[in-house]
Amino acid sequence: MSMTYGFLGLHFEKYSIVLLKIKKMKSTLLLLLFGLLLISISLNLNAQIINVPQDYPSIQSAINSAVENDTVLVAPGEYFENINFNGKNIVLCSNYAFSGNPEDISATVINGSTPIHADTGSCVLIVSGEDSTAVIQGFTITGGTGTKWEDEHGPGTWYTEGGGILIQYSSPTIINNMITVNEAINNGPGIASAGGGAIRCGDGNPHILNNVISFNQGLYGGGIVLNYSGAVIRNNLIFGNSGGNDFGGGGLWLLFNGDFPIIIENNTIVANHSALGGGGIRFYYTTATATNNIIWGNTANFADQIQGTGSLSFCCVEGGYNGEGNIESDPEFTEESYILTDSSPCIDAGTPDENYNDPEDPMNLGYALFPARGTLTSDMGAYGGPGCIQLSSIITAINHQGQNNETDFINIYPNPATSLLSISINATINKDVEFQIFDAYGSLVKQEKIQIHHKESHTIDISMLEPAIYLLNVKVNDMTYVLKFIKQ
Repeated sequence: MSMTYGFLGLHFEKYSIVLLKIKKMKSTLLLLLFGLLLISISLNLNAQIINVPQDYPSIQSAINSAVENDTVLVAPGEYFENINFNGKNIVLCSNYAFSGNPEDISATVINGSTPIHADTGSCVLIVSGEDSTAVIQGFTITGGTGTKWEDEHGPGTWYTEGGGILIQYSSPTIINNMITVNEAINNGPGIASAGGGAIRCGDGNPHILNNVISFNQGLYGGGIVLNYSGAVIRNNLIFGNSGGNDFGGGGLWLLFNGDFPIIIENNTIVANHSALGGGGIRFYYTTATATNNIIWGNTANFADQIQGTGSLSFCCVEGGYNGEGNIESDPEFTEESYILTDSSPCIDAGTPDENYNDPEDPMNLGYALFPARGTLTSDMGAYGGPGCIQLSSIITAINHQGQNNETDFINIYPNPATSLLSISINATINKDVEFQIFDAYGSLVKQEKIQIHHKESHTIDISMLEPAIYLLNVKVNDMTYVLKFIKQ
Protein backbone atom coordinates (compact mmCIF):
# COMPACT_ATOMS: atom_id res chain seq x y z
CA MET A 1 0.00 0.00 0.00
CA SER A 2 1.67 3.20 -1.09
CA MET A 3 0.12 6.18 0.66
CA THR A 4 1.40 9.22 2.47
CA TYR A 5 0.38 11.17 5.50
CA GLY A 6 -0.70 13.91 3.14
CA PHE A 7 -3.48 11.59 2.02
CA LEU A 8 -4.66 11.16 5.60
CA GLY A 9 -4.32 14.78 6.66
CA LEU A 10 -4.80 17.02 3.65
CA HIS A 11 -7.32 14.78 1.93
CA PHE A 12 -9.20 13.33 4.88
CA GLU A 13 -12.56 14.04 3.25
CA LYS A 14 -11.50 12.11 0.13
CA TYR A 15 -10.65 9.17 2.37
CA SER A 16 -14.22 9.19 3.70
CA ILE A 17 -15.53 9.05 0.12
CA VAL A 18 -13.20 6.15 -0.66
CA LEU A 19 -14.64 4.30 2.33
CA LEU A 20 -18.13 5.03 1.12
CA LYS A 21 -17.36 3.43 -2.23
CA ILE A 22 -16.02 0.22 -0.72
CA LYS A 23 -19.47 -1.37 -0.77
CA LYS A 24 -18.62 -4.98 -0.09
CA MET A 25 -16.54 -4.69 3.07
CA LYS A 26 -17.96 -5.15 6.51
CA SER A 27 -17.52 -2.23 8.91
CA THR A 28 -14.97 -4.21 10.95
CA LEU A 29 -12.77 -4.55 7.88
CA LEU A 30 -13.10 -0.83 7.29
CA LEU A 31 -11.81 -0.20 10.79
CA LEU A 32 -8.90 -2.53 10.21
CA LEU A 33 -8.19 -0.80 6.92
CA PHE A 34 -8.07 2.54 8.65
CA GLY A 35 -5.82 1.27 11.41
CA LEU A 36 -3.48 -0.44 8.98
CA LEU A 37 -3.48 2.71 6.87
CA LEU A 38 -2.14 4.71 9.82
CA ILE A 39 0.62 2.21 10.44
CA SER A 40 1.51 1.64 6.78
CA ILE A 41 1.79 5.38 6.29
CA SER A 42 4.51 5.47 8.92
CA LEU A 43 6.34 2.51 7.42
CA ASN A 44 6.30 3.95 3.91
CA LEU A 45 7.98 7.10 5.13
CA ASN A 46 10.78 5.15 6.79
CA ALA A 47 9.29 6.09 10.12
CA GLN A 48 9.33 3.75 13.08
CA ILE A 49 6.81 2.17 15.41
CA ILE A 50 7.72 2.85 19.04
CA ASN A 51 6.14 0.42 21.48
CA VAL A 52 5.04 1.30 25.01
CA PRO A 53 6.06 -0.10 27.41
CA GLN A 54 8.38 -2.47 25.48
CA ASP A 55 10.63 0.28 24.08
CA TYR A 56 9.85 3.10 26.51
CA PRO A 57 8.16 2.79 29.89
CA SER A 58 5.78 5.73 29.48
CA ILE A 59 3.78 7.30 26.68
CA GLN A 60 5.48 10.66 27.17
CA SER A 61 8.98 9.22 26.99
CA ALA A 62 8.03 7.53 23.71
CA ILE A 63 6.64 10.79 22.34
CA ASN A 64 9.82 12.59 23.38
CA SER A 65 11.91 10.15 21.34
CA ALA A 66 9.59 10.13 18.32
CA VAL A 67 10.18 12.13 15.17
CA GLU A 68 7.79 13.32 12.49
CA ASN A 69 5.47 10.58 11.19
CA ASP A 70 6.42 7.99 13.81
CA THR A 71 3.77 5.81 15.41
CA VAL A 72 3.64 5.36 19.18
CA LEU A 73 1.80 2.08 19.81
CA VAL A 74 0.61 1.63 23.39
CA ALA A 75 -0.08 -1.78 24.91
CA PRO A 76 -3.16 -2.32 27.12
CA GLY A 77 -2.85 -0.90 30.61
CA GLU A 78 -3.60 2.20 32.65
CA TYR A 79 -1.07 5.00 32.22
CA PHE A 80 -1.20 7.76 34.83
CA GLU A 81 0.18 10.51 32.65
CA ASN A 82 -0.55 13.98 31.31
CA ILE A 83 0.96 13.86 27.84
CA ASN A 84 2.02 16.55 25.38
CA PHE A 85 2.47 16.00 21.64
CA ASN A 86 5.16 18.75 21.70
CA GLY A 87 4.45 19.82 18.12
CA LYS A 88 5.06 16.36 16.65
CA ASN A 89 2.83 15.08 13.87
CA ILE A 90 2.78 11.48 15.01
CA VAL A 91 0.17 8.74 15.38
CA LEU A 92 -0.50 7.81 19.00
CA CYS A 93 -2.65 4.69 19.10
CA SER A 94 -3.61 1.60 21.04
CA ASN A 95 -3.94 -1.91 19.60
CA TYR A 96 -7.38 -0.83 18.38
CA ALA A 97 -5.66 0.58 15.30
CA PHE A 98 -4.84 -3.01 14.31
CA SER A 99 -7.74 -4.96 15.79
CA GLY A 100 -10.77 -2.72 15.43
CA ASN A 101 -11.89 -4.30 18.72
CA PRO A 102 -13.55 -1.75 21.06
CA GLU A 103 -12.29 -3.76 24.04
CA ASP A 104 -8.82 -2.42 23.24
CA ILE A 105 -10.19 1.09 23.81
CA SER A 106 -11.46 0.18 27.28
CA ALA A 107 -8.22 -1.66 28.10
CA THR A 108 -5.85 1.20 27.20
CA VAL A 109 -6.31 4.14 29.54
CA ILE A 110 -4.67 7.55 29.76
CA ASN A 111 -5.53 8.67 33.30
CA GLY A 112 -4.65 12.31 33.96
CA SER A 113 -5.66 12.39 37.61
CA THR A 114 -2.10 12.68 39.01
CA PRO A 115 -0.47 15.63 37.19
CA ILE A 116 3.05 16.66 38.08
CA HIS A 117 1.87 20.28 38.11
CA ALA A 118 -1.61 20.93 39.49
CA ASP A 119 -2.31 23.66 36.93
CA THR A 120 -1.50 21.31 34.00
CA GLY A 121 -4.10 18.63 34.51
CA SER A 122 -5.32 17.95 30.97
CA CYS A 123 -4.83 14.32 29.97
CA VAL A 124 -3.55 15.34 26.52
CA LEU A 125 -2.03 18.61 25.28
CA ILE A 126 -1.89 19.31 21.53
CA VAL A 127 -0.94 22.98 21.58
CA SER A 128 2.10 23.49 19.33
CA GLY A 129 0.81 23.77 15.78
CA GLU A 130 0.20 20.07 15.08
CA ASP A 131 -1.81 19.33 11.94
CA SER A 132 -4.32 16.63 11.00
CA THR A 133 -1.58 14.01 10.76
CA ALA A 134 -1.23 14.23 14.55
CA VAL A 135 -3.61 11.42 15.49
CA ILE A 136 -4.79 10.02 18.81
CA GLN A 137 -6.78 6.80 18.40
CA GLY A 138 -8.16 4.02 20.53
CA PHE A 139 -7.85 5.19 24.16
CA THR A 140 -9.99 5.77 27.20
CA ILE A 141 -9.08 9.29 28.29
CA THR A 142 -10.17 10.04 31.85
CA GLY A 143 -9.38 11.79 35.11
CA GLY A 144 -8.24 15.09 33.57
CA THR A 145 -8.83 18.37 35.40
CA GLY A 146 -7.80 20.93 32.77
CA THR A 147 -4.90 23.31 32.31
CA LYS A 148 -4.48 26.94 33.36
CA TRP A 149 -4.48 28.75 30.03
CA GLU A 150 -4.27 32.42 29.02
CA ASP A 151 -7.00 33.55 26.63
CA GLU A 152 -5.33 34.39 23.30
CA HIS A 153 -8.17 36.80 22.55
CA GLY A 154 -8.14 38.46 25.95
CA PRO A 155 -4.56 38.80 27.18
CA GLY A 156 -4.22 38.67 30.93
CA THR A 157 -7.36 36.59 31.39
CA TRP A 158 -6.82 33.02 32.50
CA TYR A 159 -9.09 30.01 32.28
CA THR A 160 -8.91 26.32 33.20
CA GLU A 161 -9.39 24.56 29.87
CA GLY A 162 -9.65 21.10 28.34
CA GLY A 163 -10.15 18.50 31.03
CA GLY A 164 -9.54 15.58 28.68
CA ILE A 165 -7.81 17.18 25.69
CA LEU A 166 -6.57 20.77 25.26
CA ILE A 167 -5.91 21.94 21.69
CA GLN A 168 -4.53 25.33 20.64
CA TYR A 169 -3.37 26.53 17.19
CA SER A 170 -3.56 22.88 16.11
CA SER A 171 -5.76 20.64 13.99
CA PRO A 172 -5.31 17.04 15.16
CA THR A 173 -7.42 13.99 14.38
CA ILE A 174 -9.17 12.59 17.48
CA ILE A 175 -10.75 9.28 16.53
CA ASN A 176 -12.19 6.15 18.18
CA ASN A 177 -11.65 7.19 21.81
CA MET A 178 -13.78 7.11 24.94
CA ILE A 179 -13.35 10.51 26.61
CA THR A 180 -15.12 10.21 29.93
CA VAL A 181 -15.22 11.62 33.46
CA ASN A 182 -12.94 14.59 32.95
CA GLU A 183 -13.58 18.09 34.23
CA ALA A 184 -12.71 21.73 33.71
CA ILE A 185 -14.35 23.37 36.72
CA ASN A 186 -11.50 25.04 38.63
CA ASN A 187 -12.16 28.78 38.77
CA GLY A 188 -10.06 29.60 41.79
CA PRO A 189 -8.07 32.80 42.40
CA GLY A 190 -6.94 34.41 39.16
CA ILE A 191 -9.11 32.10 37.01
CA ALA A 192 -12.01 33.72 35.14
CA SER A 193 -13.83 30.48 34.32
CA ALA A 194 -13.30 26.92 33.11
CA GLY A 195 -14.57 25.05 30.08
CA GLY A 196 -14.31 22.10 27.75
CA GLY A 197 -14.68 19.19 30.14
CA ALA A 198 -13.80 16.65 27.43
CA ILE A 199 -12.15 18.76 24.69
CA ARG A 200 -11.31 22.43 24.31
CA CYS A 201 -9.95 23.73 21.02
CA GLY A 202 -8.81 27.29 20.38
CA ASP A 203 -7.82 28.69 16.97
CA GLY A 204 -7.61 25.28 15.35
CA ASN A 205 -9.53 22.90 13.13
CA PRO A 206 -9.63 19.36 14.57
CA HIS A 207 -11.38 16.28 13.22
CA ILE A 208 -13.34 14.70 16.09
CA LEU A 209 -14.63 11.36 14.79
CA ASN A 210 -16.32 8.25 16.22
CA ASN A 211 -15.70 9.04 19.88
CA VAL A 212 -17.80 8.42 22.97
CA ILE A 213 -17.77 11.68 24.97
CA SER A 214 -19.56 11.14 28.27
CA PHE A 215 -19.93 12.40 31.83
CA ASN A 216 -17.49 15.27 31.56
CA GLN A 217 -18.01 18.60 33.36
CA GLY A 218 -17.17 22.23 32.59
CA LEU A 219 -18.30 25.58 33.90
CA TYR A 220 -19.10 26.14 30.25
CA GLY A 221 -19.13 23.49 27.56
CA GLY A 222 -19.28 20.31 29.59
CA GLY A 223 -18.43 18.25 26.49
CA ILE A 224 -16.68 20.15 23.67
CA VAL A 225 -15.63 23.81 23.48
CA LEU A 226 -14.60 25.43 20.18
CA ASN A 227 -13.19 28.91 20.71
CA TYR A 228 -12.43 30.78 17.45
CA SER A 229 -12.06 27.38 15.83
CA GLY A 230 -13.42 25.28 13.04
CA ALA A 231 -13.95 21.54 13.36
CA VAL A 232 -15.39 18.43 11.81
CA ILE A 233 -17.44 16.69 14.53
CA ARG A 234 -18.83 13.47 13.10
CA ASN A 235 -20.31 10.17 14.34
CA ASN A 236 -19.80 10.84 18.04
CA LEU A 237 -21.93 9.89 21.02
CA ILE A 238 -22.02 12.99 23.23
CA PHE A 239 -24.04 12.28 26.35
CA GLY A 240 -24.24 12.86 30.08
CA ASN A 241 -21.94 15.91 30.05
CA SER A 242 -22.85 18.78 32.35
CA GLY A 243 -22.04 22.23 33.63
CA GLY A 244 -22.78 25.46 31.84
CA ASN A 245 -22.86 27.41 35.11
CA ASP A 246 -21.03 30.39 33.58
CA PHE A 247 -21.81 30.61 29.86
CA GLY A 248 -24.09 27.64 29.18
CA GLY A 249 -23.56 24.65 26.94
CA GLY A 250 -23.86 21.10 28.23
CA GLY A 251 -22.82 19.10 25.18
CA LEU A 252 -21.24 21.59 22.75
CA TRP A 253 -20.21 25.23 23.22
CA LEU A 254 -19.19 27.10 20.07
CA LEU A 255 -17.84 30.67 19.84
CA PHE A 256 -16.83 32.23 16.50
CA ASN A 257 -15.22 30.19 13.77
CA GLY A 258 -13.84 32.75 11.33
CA ASP A 259 -12.66 31.23 8.06
CA PHE A 260 -12.86 27.66 9.34
CA PRO A 261 -16.21 25.86 8.94
CA ILE A 262 -17.79 23.98 11.82
CA ILE A 263 -19.35 20.79 10.44
CA ILE A 264 -21.48 18.75 12.85
CA GLU A 265 -22.71 15.57 11.16
CA ASN A 266 -24.30 12.33 12.35
CA ASN A 267 -23.83 12.81 16.07
CA THR A 268 -26.08 11.70 18.91
CA ILE A 269 -26.18 14.55 21.44
CA VAL A 270 -28.38 13.41 24.31
CA ALA A 271 -28.92 13.71 28.06
CA ASN A 272 -26.48 16.58 28.57
CA HIS A 273 -27.24 19.30 31.11
CA SER A 274 -26.54 23.02 31.44
CA ALA A 275 -27.20 25.10 34.53
CA LEU A 276 -27.98 27.99 32.17
CA GLY A 277 -29.00 27.57 28.51
CA GLY A 278 -28.12 25.22 25.72
CA GLY A 279 -28.26 21.82 27.35
CA GLY A 280 -27.38 20.21 24.02
CA ILE A 281 -25.61 22.96 22.05
CA ARG A 282 -24.78 26.60 22.76
CA PHE A 283 -24.12 28.60 19.56
CA TYR A 284 -22.26 31.90 20.02
CA TYR A 285 -21.87 33.90 16.81
CA THR A 286 -20.95 30.92 14.66
CA THR A 287 -21.85 29.76 11.17
CA ALA A 288 -21.94 26.11 12.20
CA THR A 289 -23.84 23.66 9.99
CA ALA A 290 -25.42 20.58 11.55
CA THR A 291 -26.77 17.70 9.47
CA ASN A 292 -28.21 14.29 10.38
CA ASN A 293 -27.86 14.73 14.15
CA ILE A 294 -30.08 13.63 17.02
CA ILE A 295 -30.36 16.31 19.74
CA TRP A 296 -32.69 14.92 22.37
CA GLY A 297 -33.27 14.64 26.11
CA ASN A 298 -30.90 17.48 27.05
CA THR A 299 -31.85 19.70 29.99
CA ALA A 300 -31.18 23.30 31.00
CA ASN A 301 -32.79 26.18 32.87
CA PHE A 302 -33.87 27.39 29.43
CA ALA A 303 -33.27 26.36 25.79
CA ASP A 304 -32.93 22.69 26.72
CA GLN A 305 -31.74 21.45 23.33
CA ILE A 306 -30.21 24.45 21.51
CA GLN A 307 -29.40 28.02 22.46
CA GLY A 308 -28.42 30.46 19.72
CA THR A 309 -28.69 30.06 15.99
CA GLY A 310 -27.16 27.32 13.88
CA SER A 311 -27.94 25.99 10.42
CA LEU A 312 -29.65 22.64 11.05
CA SER A 313 -31.05 20.26 8.46
CA PHE A 314 -32.26 16.66 8.63
CA CYS A 315 -31.86 16.62 12.40
CA CYS A 316 -34.11 15.15 15.08
CA VAL A 317 -34.53 17.87 17.73
CA GLU A 318 -36.74 17.54 20.76
CA GLY A 319 -39.22 20.39 20.61
CA GLY A 320 -38.45 21.04 16.94
CA TYR A 321 -36.10 23.39 15.10
CA ASN A 322 -36.49 25.25 11.82
CA GLY A 323 -34.66 23.72 8.88
CA GLU A 324 -35.08 21.39 5.93
CA GLY A 325 -35.89 17.83 6.90
CA ASN A 326 -35.84 18.41 10.65
CA ILE A 327 -38.18 16.27 12.76
CA GLU A 328 -39.24 16.24 16.42
CA SER A 329 -40.26 12.63 16.98
CA ASP A 330 -38.89 10.47 19.79
CA PRO A 331 -35.79 8.79 18.28
CA GLU A 332 -36.52 5.52 20.13
CA PHE A 333 -33.14 4.39 21.41
CA THR A 334 -32.21 0.98 22.69
CA GLU A 335 -30.85 0.82 26.23
CA GLU A 336 -27.33 0.14 25.00
CA SER A 337 -25.14 2.70 23.24
CA TYR A 338 -28.08 4.77 21.92
CA ILE A 339 -28.48 2.51 18.89
CA LEU A 340 -31.80 3.07 17.11
CA THR A 341 -34.61 0.54 17.48
CA ASP A 342 -36.16 -1.00 14.37
CA SER A 343 -39.15 1.37 14.64
CA SER A 344 -37.14 4.58 15.10
CA PRO A 345 -38.34 7.53 12.97
CA CYS A 346 -34.67 8.51 12.55
CA ILE A 347 -33.98 5.53 10.26
CA ASP A 348 -33.56 6.66 6.62
CA ALA A 349 -34.56 10.19 7.73
CA GLY A 350 -31.22 11.88 7.02
CA THR A 351 -30.35 13.87 3.94
CA PRO A 352 -31.12 11.99 0.70
CA ASP A 353 -27.77 13.09 -0.77
CA GLU A 354 -26.07 9.76 -1.58
CA ASN A 355 -22.73 11.12 -0.37
CA TYR A 356 -24.21 10.71 3.13
CA ASN A 357 -25.46 7.16 2.57
CA ASP A 358 -25.03 4.48 5.23
CA PRO A 359 -22.56 1.65 4.46
CA GLU A 360 -24.17 -1.17 2.48
CA ASP A 361 -24.58 -4.67 3.89
CA PRO A 362 -22.70 -6.93 1.44
CA MET A 363 -25.04 -9.80 2.34
CA ASN A 364 -28.19 -7.77 1.75
CA LEU A 365 -27.58 -5.30 -1.07
CA GLY A 366 -29.61 -2.14 -0.96
CA TYR A 367 -29.82 -2.22 2.84
CA ALA A 368 -27.61 -0.64 5.48
CA LEU A 369 -24.92 -2.49 7.40
CA PHE A 370 -25.54 -2.66 11.17
CA PRO A 371 -25.39 -0.55 13.34
CA ALA A 372 -27.08 1.56 10.63
CA ARG A 373 -30.64 0.49 9.87
CA GLY A 374 -33.09 0.45 6.97
CA THR A 375 -32.04 1.25 3.43
CA LEU A 376 -28.94 3.17 2.36
CA THR A 377 -30.35 6.65 2.97
CA SER A 378 -28.52 8.06 5.97
CA ASP A 379 -29.94 7.47 9.41
CA MET A 380 -29.86 10.37 11.83
CA GLY A 381 -27.43 10.14 14.71
CA ALA A 382 -24.05 8.56 15.39
CA TYR A 383 -25.03 5.28 13.72
CA GLY A 384 -25.76 6.77 10.32
CA GLY A 385 -23.74 8.11 7.40
CA PRO A 386 -20.67 6.72 5.65
CA GLY A 387 -18.48 6.99 8.74
CA CYS A 388 -20.71 5.07 11.13
CA ILE A 389 -19.17 2.17 13.05
CA GLN A 390 -20.01 0.16 16.16
CA LEU A 391 -18.92 2.42 19.01
CA SER A 392 -17.77 1.26 22.43
CA SER A 393 -20.51 -0.65 24.23
CA ILE A 394 -22.00 1.46 26.99
CA ILE A 395 -25.08 1.11 29.14
CA THR A 396 -27.04 4.34 28.77
CA ALA A 397 -29.53 5.93 31.11
CA ILE A 398 -32.37 7.12 28.91
CA ASN A 399 -34.50 10.03 30.17
CA HIS A 400 -31.81 11.35 32.52
CA GLN A 401 -33.19 13.82 35.03
CA GLY A 402 -30.03 15.66 35.95
CA GLN A 403 -26.35 14.88 35.56
CA ASN A 404 -23.36 14.55 37.87
CA ASN A 405 -24.81 15.90 41.11
CA GLU A 406 -26.90 18.46 39.20
CA THR A 407 -30.12 17.29 40.90
CA ASP A 408 -31.78 18.24 44.19
CA PHE A 409 -33.95 15.12 44.14
CA ILE A 410 -31.10 12.77 45.06
CA ASN A 411 -27.99 13.54 47.07
CA ILE A 412 -24.92 11.43 47.78
CA TYR A 413 -22.47 11.90 50.66
CA PRO A 414 -19.71 11.93 51.59
CA ASN A 415 -18.06 12.68 48.27
CA PRO A 416 -15.22 11.66 48.05
CA ALA A 417 -16.05 8.51 50.03
CA THR A 418 -13.85 5.78 51.46
CA SER A 419 -15.97 2.77 52.45
CA LEU A 420 -19.65 3.77 52.68
CA LEU A 421 -21.70 5.92 50.32
CA SER A 422 -25.02 7.32 51.58
CA ILE A 423 -27.80 8.17 49.15
CA SER A 424 -30.77 10.29 50.18
CA ILE A 425 -33.94 10.64 48.10
CA ASN A 426 -35.66 13.92 48.87
CA ALA A 427 -39.24 12.87 48.23
CA THR A 428 -41.89 10.65 49.74
CA ILE A 429 -42.00 7.44 47.71
CA ASN A 430 -42.91 3.81 48.27
CA LYS A 431 -41.27 1.98 45.39
CA ASP A 432 -38.42 -0.26 44.38
CA VAL A 433 -35.23 1.69 43.74
CA GLU A 434 -32.31 0.26 41.81
CA PHE A 435 -28.73 1.43 42.36
CA GLN A 436 -26.05 0.71 39.74
CA ILE A 437 -22.39 1.72 39.99
CA PHE A 438 -20.33 1.91 36.79
CA ASP A 439 -16.61 2.52 36.48
CA ALA A 440 -15.25 5.12 34.08
CA TYR A 441 -15.14 2.57 31.26
CA GLY A 442 -18.83 1.71 31.47
CA SER A 443 -18.50 -1.62 33.31
CA LEU A 444 -21.13 -2.41 35.93
CA VAL A 445 -19.24 -3.03 39.19
CA LYS A 446 -22.04 -3.11 41.77
CA GLN A 447 -25.84 -3.34 41.74
CA GLU A 448 -28.51 -3.28 44.47
CA LYS A 449 -32.30 -3.14 44.43
CA ILE A 450 -34.30 -2.19 47.53
CA GLN A 451 -37.68 -0.77 48.44
CA ILE A 452 -37.67 2.76 49.82
CA HIS A 453 -40.47 3.87 52.14
CA HIS A 454 -41.15 7.59 52.46
CA LYS A 455 -37.99 9.73 52.73
CA GLU A 456 -35.08 7.45 53.50
CA SER A 457 -31.33 7.23 53.08
CA HIS A 458 -29.62 4.11 51.80
CA THR A 459 -25.99 3.16 52.38
CA ILE A 460 -23.90 1.21 49.88
CA ASP A 461 -20.67 -0.52 50.83
CA ILE A 462 -18.00 0.59 48.33
CA SER A 463 -14.97 -0.58 50.30
CA MET A 464 -14.16 -3.22 47.67
CA LEU A 465 -13.90 -0.65 44.86
CA GLU A 466 -10.54 0.62 43.69
CA PRO A 467 -9.84 4.34 44.21
CA ALA A 468 -11.24 6.05 41.11
CA ILE A 469 -14.14 8.08 39.74
CA TYR A 470 -17.46 6.21 39.43
CA LEU A 471 -20.94 6.88 38.09
CA LEU A 472 -24.01 6.05 40.17
CA ASN A 473 -27.30 5.37 38.37
CA VAL A 474 -30.39 5.62 40.58
CA LYS A 475 -33.53 4.26 38.91
CA VAL A 476 -36.73 5.48 40.53
CA ASN A 477 -40.20 6.50 39.32
CA ASP A 478 -39.39 5.35 35.76
CA MET A 479 -36.51 7.84 35.62
CA THR A 480 -32.76 7.35 35.87
CA TYR A 481 -30.64 9.86 37.75
CA VAL A 482 -26.88 9.91 37.16
CA LEU A 483 -24.42 11.16 39.76
CA LYS A 484 -20.65 11.05 39.99
CA PHE A 485 -18.62 10.18 43.07
CA ILE A 486 -14.98 9.60 43.93
CA LYS A 487 -13.77 6.55 45.85
CA GLN A 488 -10.64 7.39 47.84
